[in-house]
Amino acid sequence: MHSKQEMRETGTTTVGLVCKDCVVLASDTKSTLGYMVSSKEFEKIAQIDDKIAITTAGGVGDMQALTRMLKAEISLYKSMRNADFTVRAATTLLSNILQGSRYYPYMAMVIVGGHDKDGLHVSSVDPLGGSEEVSKFSATGSGSPFAFGVLETDYKENMAKEDAMRVAVKAIRAARERDIFSGGKTMMAVIDKNGLEFISDEKIKELERMKEVK
Repeated sequence: MHSKQEMRETGTTTVGLVCKDCVVLASDTKSTLGYMVSSKEFEKIAQIDDKIAITTAGGVGDMQALTRMLKAEISLYKSMRNADFTVRAATTLLSNILQGSRYYPYMAMVIVGGHDKDGLHVSSVDPLGGSEEVSKFSATGSGSPFAFGVLETDYKENMAKEDAMRVAVKAIRAARERDIFSGGKTMMAVIDKNGLEFISDEKIKELERMKEVK
């Protein structure tokens, strides 16, 4: 018999890469309920501001609640201050929310990525609010060991957008093929100085057919 925690919707692999001119975020789309696949198309990348997005790994309800809170707080700040919200500010806000709930923690591992006046940023945040900005890449979720294997091998500093997208797709594909709790399809978003773009399924399938990264 499954415990209450075991029956929460979970399962994920997400990655974030810092590239030459953009940030690439990618994830799988499978969620599980115990040993049952509850969804094959759950969206694990959420836009929380014009040029900021998060990837979410962990309990589905917790991740959705955190996304709603971040969107609301950022919108309120911008309307009251008439000022842009930075990626570091979004990371700090998330860290504070998680730290404030440490006795009843959210079941969530989050990557925050985006572009602001200070450039490109990717940070990882743990369930107790610990945050770390990375200069290259990060991965979270049950399939992250497989994703890290690809990232460690194929990532290069100052990668072009197209090459970084191929690496992200390859990392997620490795997790989908080897991690029992990752699957579905690959979802991807690219953020640069012009804003955020969700990559189409057709483009992702094209990238999946490219076996080698230059």
